[in-house]
Amino acid sequence: MEFDTWAPVYEAIRADFGFDRDADRAARDRLGALADGADPRAALPTLDAVVAIVGPAGDPVAECRALDPDHVVAVSTATSALREADVPIDLVVTDLDGTPHAVLAAATDGVPVAVHAHGDNRAAIDRWVPQFPIDRLVPTTQVRPRPPVVNLGGFTDGDRAAFAADHCGAERLRFPGWDLDHPVDAATDSVKARKLDWAARLLAWLERRRGEQFSVLDGRREALDLPDSIA
Repeated sequence: MEFDTWAPVYEAIRADFGFDRDADRAARDRLGALADGADPRAALPTLDAVVAIVGPAGDPVAECRALDPDHVVAVSTATSALREADVPIDLVVTDLDGTPHAVLAAATDGVPVAVHAHGDNRAAIDRWVPQFPIDRLVPTTQVRPRPPVVNLGGFTDGDRAAFAADHCGAERLRFPGWDLDHPVDAATDSVKARKLDWAARLLAWLERRRGEQFSVLDGRREALDLPDSIA
């Protein structure tokens, strides 16, 4: 993902949520300082066949096993269930919200982890990143990248995992453990609902770029309101 391609999409997301670009940049720079010596190109795996982007909804382990993928990318909070079931993981994608202990344990066992920096998670970055083995760390950002921090595309942990798999050469993407219709309380989870909407939009953009259709978007694809930057 070239940043000039991603930048208009980021600006559309930032405008929708009111994110502070400077805060995102500050988080990127803090992550970069803590990840000094990381080599994302060396740490990222080659995913050259069918890749399961495993989310935490439903029974992700059973759904993943039913697909029998060649590779597995864990969406942050799915990491615990996959590891408890001894499902091999090729890559974890996280912003350190939810189950950082499980993600750190995966990295310690040799699994590459793409740790994302944004304006709201600098405290988590400060707490957890120094504990990660540097050769397993892939620092990522949603603003312009600055080495060693890279921008692979994507916004939420889930769609960022799909963009990461695409970057790593995935032939086909599958989505066990996903529920874009997960009910939310409008009074308390309206932001989560909007993030899920954006995840769907970004997956629709990715499937167009790949010439592939993701089953997770079946029944909602035509109704998605895509901004001009990704339409």
